[in-house]
Amino acid sequence: MHPIDRRAFLTRTALACAGALATGLPLAARATQGVSKNEIVVGTIQDLSGPMASLSKPIQNGMILRTEQVNAAGGINGRKLKLIVEDSSYDPKKGVLAAQKLVSQDKIFAMVATPGSVVSLATIPICLEKGVLHLFPITAHTGNYEPFHRLKFSAANPYPNTTRIGLTQMIKRGGYKRVGILYQDDEYGMEVVRGVEIALKEAGLPLVERTSYKRGATDFSSQMQKLKAANPDLIVLATIIRETIGAMATAKQLGYTGDFFGSEAAYQPVVAKAGGKAVEGLYAISTIATPYRDDPSNPKALNEWMDAYKARFKEDPDLYSVYGWLFLDVFVRAAEKAGPNLTTDGVVKSLETNPYPRSFVGNPELIWSATKRMGQEQARLARIQDGRWVNVSEFYK
Repeated sequence: MHPIDRRAFLTRTALACAGALATGLPLAARATQGVSKNEIVVGTIQDLSGPMASLSKPIQNGMILRTEQVNAAGGINGRKLKLIVEDSSYDPKKGVLAAQKLVSQDKIFAMVATPGSVVSLATIPICLEKGVLHLFPITAHTGNYEPFHRLKFSAANPYPNTTRIGLTQMIKRGGYKRVGILYQDDEYGMEVVRGVEIALKEAGLPLVERTSYKRGATDFSSQMQKLKAANPDLIVLATIIRETIGAMATAKQLGYTGDFFGSEAAYQPVVAKAGGKAVEGLYAISTIATPYRDDPSNPKALNEWMDAYKARFKEDPDLYSVYGWLFLDVFVRAAEKAGPNLTTDGVVKSLETNPYPRSFVGNPELIWSATKRMGQEQARLARIQDGRWVNVSEFYK
């Protein structure tokens, strides 16, 4: 080849490769980020030093346990799994820095199980820009699957849907006629309000009273007096942990004798454990159940999993331990089914065509498709009985 022609050929080849990379076209020689001959690197952003640390620690531990189990069994199609955890302190700015490190420096293949809407939503664009999968954030915000993008998958049913499902079933079961709501004055609270309004409209019932509180509030006297004056037989709580406990304690002190129904955000292990008599009888929406080792209805596999977790971390697993383990397991199964030639496209196709079944941890079936990125649409009712959460229904859709 003539020297000038050779230079032109090399220039055209380089331009073609650059164009293929820019458009996402496959190249035979192109390496997949985070995948080497012997290893697959995944990342997660947890709150290890902020207000959600009590939730993130068990999430992290669940992910560590699954990673160690996978590697002890020989890895994923012969590759060991490497998990890198970064701390956000539940600060979206720190979360962005953590995401930038994970995708650009650590070169992760996928981001998995990041908790909290503020961190998840802030870090999605960083992953998508780098072509990194953003999988199963532990948050029910619709922004985790809308607008559609082929690289983001959600496993959480959003608050309007779960609230509508749960309240509809509560009305059918309890025959309630007068429903009021206490809600947090932010987007989370309004998402629950939207679900309540839909359910009541479908049931032909009015919302007899609605009252809000500012995030971080500790005094609910005025709100509960206002609700009690409307004489509801059911109060919906768009609350989380301490607000759930505080609101119910205040209402009972004021003499309210009706029932309470909490959103999925109120379905927290600590609410049942720390709330005492104040929260006894609370109904709430549940998807994955809080595990209790002494529950005689546990399948053998769940008890064995709980024993393995306690042996590894010297503490009992909770709901968030299950979340961490489960969502990493969903990734592991998808990567295994994608085959030895692991690529992002292969995992996307695997998730789109292979539902994740109900398992020993009690999760609903997770189903995605080529046009659908919200993986489940089910919910069930649970109730606090004798200081622990007990499922009182099967899954509804």
